[in-house]
Amino acid sequence: MILPDLKILDEKDKRLRKKSLPVTFPLSNEDKKMIYDMLVYLKMSQIDEEREKYDLRAGWGMSAVQLGNLKRFFVIAEELEDHSFKDYIIINPEIISHSEELIYVGEGEGCLSVNRDVEGIVPRFARMTIKYQDIDGNKIEMRVREDISIAFQHEIDHLNGILFVDRIDSKNPYKNKEYMREI
Repeated sequence: MILPDLKILDEKDKRLRKKSLPVTFPLSNEDKKMIYDMLVYLKMSQIDEEREKYDLRAGWGMSAVQLGNLKRFFVIAEELEDHSFKDYIIINPEIISHSEELIYVGEGEGCLSVNRDVEGIVPRFARMTIKYQDIDGNKIEMRVREDISIAFQHEIDHLNGILFVDRIDSKNPYKNKEYMREI
């Protein structure tokens, strides 16, 4: 794999606070290339040798807005037990239902656009169902749970101009922790 030359925006960039616009089909060649490059970058960031070689921060997901493209799409590269990857290409997502149960990442959430340690927990739905379109514009409904549910919510927040740090109570970073399940 060759590391794509991606310029990931830092949290100080005001574009990260804008709401992304719906994508129209067919996708442009530029958007398809961006999707491919985002997936390659994420995979390389999760492979120890590649991460060390290129000094990358590990990441599971990336939204178009993190590259300055205000379109409603994101990708996730989930590393599986056998070290292969499951790719998610999610375009124009919409949450249609979610669990009442809340969960949070025990070691805390991170973000490729937030280059600092952040204390606190981010409440997320344990399960949810979303509608979205795939790279060809086909409409799909999917149920996600646990880690993938958290990753989807994190990226959907990006599309709405929200960073994970916004979901942490600044006065009480571990607020209501006892009512949520750690994963």
